[in-house]
Amino acid sequence: MQRIGVLTSGGDAPGMNAAARAVVRVALDLGIEVCGIYEGYEGLIAGGDMVRPLGWTDVGGILQAGGTVLGTARSQAMRTPEGRRQAVRHLLDYGIEGLVVIGGDGSLSGAQVLYDEWPEHVAALAAAGHDAARAWGERRFHVVGLPGSIDNDLYGTDMSIGADTALHTVVRNLDQLVSTASAHQRTFVVEVMGRNCGYLALMSALATGGEWVLIPEEEMAPRWHNQMAEALKKGRAMGRRHQMVVFAEGARHTDGLPITSDELQRLLASRLGADVRVTVLGHVQRGGSPSAFDRNLATRLGAAAVRRLAEADDSTAPAMIGLSANRPTAAPLPEVVEKSRGVQQELDAGNYREALELRNRAFREALALLKTLGHAEPREPAPDAPAIAILSGDAEAPGMNGAVRTAVRVALSEGYRAAAVLDGFLGLVNGQIQDLGWMSVSGWANRGGTELGTSRYDLQPADFPRIAEHFRRHNVGALLCLGGWNTYAQAAALARAAADHPELRVPLICVPATIDNNLPGTDFSIGADTALNSIVEAVDKIKYAAVTTHRAFVVEVMGRNCGYLALLSALASGAERAYLPEEGITLAGLLRDVETLRHGFRHGKKLGIIIRNEAASQNYDTDFIRRVLEEEGRGVFEARSSVLGHLQRGGAPSPFDRLLAARFGANAARELIAQVREGRAEAQVIGVGERGIAPLPLEDALAEMDPAAGRPLHEWWLPLRELAETLGQPEPGWPARGDGVPASPAAAVRAEGR
Repeated sequence: MQRIGVLTSGGDAPGMNAAARAVVRVALDLGIEVCGIYEGYEGLIAGGDMVRPLGWTDVGGILQAGGTVLGTARSQAMRTPEGRRQAVRHLLDYGIEGLVVIGGDGSLSGAQVLYDEWPEHVAALAAAGHDAARAWGERRFHVVGLPGSIDNDLYGTDMSIGADTALHTVVRNLDQLVSTASAHQRTFVVEVMGRNCGYLALMSALATGGEWVLIPEEEMAPRWHNQMAEALKKGRAMGRRHQMVVFAEGARHTDGLPITSDELQRLLASRLGADVRVTVLGHVQRGGSPSAFDRNLATRLGAAAVRRLAEADDSTAPAMIGLSANRPTAAPLPEVVEKSRGVQQELDAGNYREALELRNRAFREALALLKTLGHAEPREPAPDAPAIAILSGDAEAPGMNGAVRTAVRVALSEGYRAAAVLDGFLGLVNGQIQDLGWMSVSGWANRGGTELGTSRYDLQPADFPRIAEHFRRHNVGALLCLGGWNTYAQAAALARAAADHPELRVPLICVPATIDNNLPGTDFSIGADTALNSIVEAVDKIKYAAVTTHRAFVVEVMGRNCGYLALLSALASGAERAYLPEEGITLAGLLRDVETLRHGFRHGKKLGIIIRNEAASQNYDTDFIRRVLEEEGRGVFEARSSVLGHLQRGGAPSPFDRLLAARFGANAARELIAQVREGRAEAQVIGVGERGIAPLPLEDALAEMDPAAGRPLHEWWLPLRELAETLGQPEPGWPARGDGVPASPAAAVRAEGR
C-alpha cells in the first residue's frame, strides 16, 4: 500500500487529533503516504483542496488540542449513490488505497457502504473512461474505522475516543454542583448527553455519588417518579445534605416519550417540597483538551489501524479497531454497525432488556452497583455479625476513599458490619479499629488521599499475637487491604502467620492502589490515572509557556522502579524521549537525544520534552541531564528542568480512578463476603486485565513480581516505548543510517530481532 487517507466525521470528540497524528506518523514511518481529508465525507465528495497530503510536521502540536483539525461534517450527499460515486472518483484520483475513518456509527456505516459498493462504482467509472478506475482493476479497497464518540455507544470497544474526556467534564461540573448543593441543602437535576446511550449519565453518577440516574437503556417502572421521590426523601432523612439526579438526554417514559429536565424539576419540587435546580451541560461536554487516557487510546488505536492497512490483502475485511480488555482489537465492521444501531432499534421497539444486553458487562455492573450505593436501605447488622475490616497501607493514592466507600456500603447492604483500620498496618497492630456506618462514608467518592490514614510499617513476629487478639475482640471476619507493593508483602506475611494464630485465618484480599502502577495481577492500579493526568496537564502548561523560547525541558516524574508514568505521559504529551528504570540511561543514549534535539530545533522545532522517571538512573539525575543538554545545545536551544514531585499524588481522583475504585471495592467486598459465607479463608489480590476484574491467589500474584526491581516481571505497557519513540522522532526513520547517531533502545531491539 502506497497511500492512505484519514478523515474525521460526525460529531467531534476529544482525542480525534491524537488519532490522526498517530495515523500520519506511523504511516510515514512505514513509508506510506497520507492524505488528510478535510470536513469528513463532505470533503471527500468535494475533492480539490479538501484532500491534501499530510507531512510529519503537519500533525505536530495537535496532540493536546480538542475538536479535530481535519474538520468534520454530517454529509447528506454521502447518503446518495451519486455522492458515494463522487467519493470513489476522488479516492481513485488521489491514488488512495485505504481509508481510516474516525467517528461514530453513522461514519462507520458510511465506510462500510463505501467498501461494499466499491467494485460497482469502479466498474461504472471505468466504463465512463476514467483512467484511474481502469487501472485499478479487481483490487479491493480497504477501510478501517476508529470509534470516535463521547457517548461511548459503539459495539466492539470498551471505550470510544472522547468518552473519557467528556466524563472528566461532566464529573468536574457535578463536583462543583455538589459543593453548592450541600451548602444550601438543594436537589440538582443535571442533564448530560446520551441520545441513545446512558454511559455519561451512569458513570458520572457512580463517580460522584449521585442518588438517582435515568438512562435510555433502563425501562421505567409505571410509578418510577414515586419511587425516585421516596428514595430521595429517605436519603434526606438519613442525613444527606443534597441530592443529585443525573439523566441522559435520551431517557424516556414507559410510553417512549422523552423525559425533560423541566418536568423533573416540577415533579421533585412538588413531591419533596425542596429547592430544585436544573443544569443542562450541553456541548461543553464535547470540548476541551483530551484526557491522558483519550490521547493514549487514540494513539494506540490509530497506530493499530495503520498496521492493519499496511498488512492488508484482498482477503482483509473491513474492521473497526477498538479496545477490548485493554488491548487494541479488530471487530468486523458490519457487526459493529449492526449491533450499535441495534440498541436504537430495541429501544424504539420498547425492548429495554435486549438493549441493555447489547451494552458491555461493565455498563450493566455499574448500573447494579449504583443502585446498591445510592438506593439501597442497608440492613441493620446483627450484633454478632462479623466485620469486613478495611485498611490502607503504603503511600496514599487518589481513589482510595472511593474504594472504601463502595466496600463499606456493599458489606452493609449484605448485612455485615464494616470496620475501618486507622493508620494502616501500624493501626492494625495497635487495635485502632472502629465501625463505619452507611453515612460515615458519604461524600468520599471525590476525595483525594485516604480518610483512613496510612503508614509505612513492616510487621514483626511479635505483632501477630496482638493482631489476632484485636481480630477476636472486634469479630473481624475478613480483611481488605488497599495499597501498593509493601501492602501486598505485609498482607502475605499476615496470611502466613495464620498457621500459628487461628484468629488470623480469615479471608484476605489486596486491592491495588498506587500511582506507580507497579503491581502484579492487574493492568491498572487505583491512583495511576489521576497521577498521569496531573503530569500531562503540567507538561501541557510547560509547552504553552516555552513554545516561543526554543527550550528543551527535562521533566522528572514519580514511579519508583516502574516506568509506567514516564512512558505513558511521554506518549500522551508527545515527548521526544522517556527515560525508564527498565532500560536505564547511557551516555550513548544521551548523545543520541542531544543530536535528535539539535536536529529538530535546526529544522523548525520550538520545544523539546524529555520525561525522566525518578529512578531511571542513580547517577544521571535530572539536573545532570539538564546541564548536559544546556552545554551541548550550543546556542541552538536552551535547557530547563522541572521536578513535579507530590502534585502527582494530590487532587481529586479522576473519573477513571473513581470508577476503577468502585468496581474494585465492590468486587473485593463481594468476594470476601462469599468466602465468609462458604467458610473459606483465602488470601487473594484483585485486578483488571484480559480476564476482566477477577481475584487471583496472593501467592500467584507474588510469583509474577520481581521483588528486587519492585515491579512485575511482565509489564503490558512496556512495548509501547517503540510507538512513543516512533511518534517522537523529528522526522520519519530518524536517525538516517550512517549519520553517527546511536539507535534508540527500541530500535536496537528491532534490529536484533528481539
